Amino acid sequence: MRKYIAEFLGTFMLVFVGTASVVIANGDALTIGLAFGLAVTVSAYAFGGISGGNFNPAVTTAMWLNRRIGLGDAIWYIVAQIVGAIAASACVSAFVNALNLKATALGQTDFPVIGAGMAVAVEVLVTFLFVVVILNVTSKDHGNSDFAGVTIGVTLALLIIVALNLTGGSLNPARSIGPAIFAGGSALSHLWVYIVAPEVGAILAAFCSRILNSEN
Repeated sequence: MRKYIAEFLGTFMLVFVGTASVVIANGDALTIGLAFGLAVTVSAYAFGGISGGNFNPAVTTAMWLNRRIGLGDAIWYIVAQIVGAIAASACVSAFVNALNLKATALGQTDFPVIGAGMAVAVEVLVTFLFVVVILNVTSKDHGNSDFAGVTIGVTLALLIIVALNLTGGSLNPARSIGPAIFAGGSALSHLWVYIVAPEVGAILAAFCSRILNSEN
């Protein structure tokens, strides 16, 4: 049970800090990227020793495919991550209402400028790069556990900065599910992109990692 609580808390921290930096702090691309990146770094060091620090259904999928986690744990990790993201978005929504800000502006991901096909391509690519880094920096074969949290956080920050004006830079189905439930509108109708594309990117990363890692 403590592993699932750790995944809940880590995902809560990621979504709460990240989306609050968008709507409450009104941050620019650098601020938002760093908020998400630092949040995942803090969560990795605080909770990673308990659960492995996935905090992302796409990462959990890749970990399961590469046999680093069992199917039962993978399912409950994903449930905990989604519930954590929803709880975080509920808190952000309450703060937004208290500040009399726009109730539907909750740091949700969307692609108002580009088409759905390009949005899928962007999310597949950035998630692939993110998960490849995670799988390799945590590899028993050639990883570096001492600096894994920092490396993962910096990578997430950089990729979000790149993707922010294209798709909102999700790389994480749970991160998009939470805000979309409360914001509704196109964020909810486009949610399939942020579920399917990161999972595809993670699957590709898992197979790439198998080639790079002798442990697989």
